[in-house]
Amino acid sequence: MFDEVKSQSAEVITQLLEQAKLKPGDLLVIGCSSSEIVGSRIGKNSSMEAAQAVLSGIWPILQEKGIDLAVQCCEHLNRALILESSAAVRRGYAVVNVRPQPKAGGSFATAVWEKMRSPVAVEHIRADAGLDIGGTLIGMHLKEVAVPVRLSLGRIGQANILCARTRLKFIGGVRAAYVEELL
Repeated sequence: MFDEVKSQSAEVITQLLEQAKLKPGDLLVIGCSSSEIVGSRIGKNSSMEAAQAVLSGIWPILQEKGIDLAVQCCEHLNRALILESSAAVRRGYAVVNVRPQPKAGGSFATAVWEKMRSPVAVEHIRADAGLDIGGTLIGMHLKEVAVPVRLSLGRIGQANILCARTRLKFIGGVRAAYVEELL
């Protein structure tokens, strides 16, 4: 099962990065319920194995593309986010003192914390795109204006996925002109 989860994760992240047109240094937020991946209800059956499988599918791709990763913790840590300290400093995010664990923060956030060179937690971000694995509600961490992204896969393991990218706000009206490259 976990080889399939790794493969599905790699395919999903590849498609999302392509459709969202993310560039090096852009910020991607991921919320991941390992419980949902293994067929349980969110928060009821945390699985480090499922979390590691997702991470092993996405990590090399994000590293290769130079995309900054922010991972949402569960509600027990008020949906704080884990990211590299360099990414937090570059964006001016205020760091908070917490370390995720499987039952308080979630298995995926824990796996990412252990994988990152210098992880920190922050409370608020504005990401360029997002991946929600299992109904974790990442929308609060996206920039305005979020646009749904449809992929060829609708699940990772047993978990439903939702993806979004963001775009600049259109202002003006019928007489306004827009810059195609920024769309």
